Amino acid sequence: MMTRLADPRLSSMAHRTWTVLRPAPRIRMLILFMLLLASTVSATAAGPAQSQRWSTARASIWYDQLPWPVGFNYTPRYAINQLEMWQEDTFDPVIIDQELGWAAGIGFNMVRVFLHHLPWQQDAAAFSQRIDLFLSIADKHHIDVMFVLFDDVWNPIPRPGKQPEPIPGLHNSGWVQSPGAAILGDIHRHDELEPYVRGILSRYGDDERVAIWDLYNEPGNLNAIPYGNVEVQDKPKYSLILLTKVFGWARSENTIQPLTSGVWRVEDGRWLGADKDDPGAALFDFMLQHSDIVTFHSYLNATETSLAIDSLALLNRPMICTEYVARGHDSTFETLLPLFAEQDIGAIHWGFVSGKTQTIYPWRSWVGVIRFWDGLFSEEPDPWHHDLLYPDGKPYRPSEVALIRTQISEKAVRSK
Repeated sequence: MMTRLADPRLSSMAHRTWTVLRPAPRIRMLILFMLLLASTVSATAAGPAQSQRWSTARASIWYDQLPWPVGFNYTPRYAINQLEMWQEDTFDPVIIDQELGWAAGIGFNMVRVFLHHLPWQQDAAAFSQRIDLFLSIADKHHIDVMFVLFDDVWNPIPRPGKQPEPIPGLHNSGWVQSPGAAILGDIHRHDELEPYVRGILSRYGDDERVAIWDLYNEPGNLNAIPYGNVEVQDKPKYSLILLTKVFGWARSENTIQPLTSGVWRVEDGRWLGADKDDPGAALFDFMLQHSDIVTFHSYLNATETSLAIDSLALLNRPMICTEYVARGHDSTFETLLPLFAEQDIGAIHWGFVSGKTQTIYPWRSWVGVIRFWDGLFSEEPDPWHHDLLYPDGKPYRPSEVALIRTQISEKAVRSK
């Protein structure tokens, strides 16, 4: 879904197996209690608990008690963006239940889901009730949830209320940022977001149905092609200021879940933040040095992804790829899922059921001339860019679903 410098967009198991692998609730609670106890002892020796990034040992123990995390970024087919997914007038638990049922049938055990600050600010209690219902549905299907709090991608002017209809043939034509340009670009307004962060984490920070807190998706993303004229100037600087505060607020809630923010700009196997002369260096270094577990995005082929993984492995922390699959760029289930399985890296691809996000269309659909040339309007693109299933639950490519099931089952056998 997201933009990355020098990435291809800018250039042109089942339920039963999951249940076997997932520890019984009492065992999971015991493990988590032991982790918290260890954290408390460490904090007593080293300083306040809220300032402590998880040790590599704690992160590894946490990861080892999970099944291999396999899943997808989830937006229901009825929603063009996070607001339409969560707002009271459009939230649809029936469709969510149906789609997560399909996911469980394939063998998926984790979903990455974007929240938004606006529904919280409008009515925190009502928003929390919808989150509770969503978590109950996911738990019924034995699916853990990774929540994303903020996002710097696509439209920087989010508005509550009725959301626009999709623009035919345009990839993610209605996705909105959180908090968006007005707040992000004014450091005096950043603290307006603290009640949202603390409210969500204090309510769900000890909820076992939540697996991970992904605090900020692709901070500093410039969205130069679709929204460059309304974006924050010097955006990475402001994103780093906000991200620093968000990590501080989140740490002070002392959640049982790890905190992370995933790196996403890569070239020739190097995360560009490693280059101290790169404008994003400070931001990317902060993300890697403050995340409990390493998360990353890769819409690159297997060779380039493998090089990037090698560089991140030096951090000696569990890894989850939280975005992949861009079929037109050789980022596919066939090329990447076996790699992730072999290296015990979690695999969360972009998109599940084709719907109003229209992420079956390529990123290049945002370029008007290319969009006209490609004929990307109402016809189904070939291949699909993201997504796995048609709206009726049938696979776009049955071979992909078969591969996913095979990888999950084989991984389960090797893990015994």
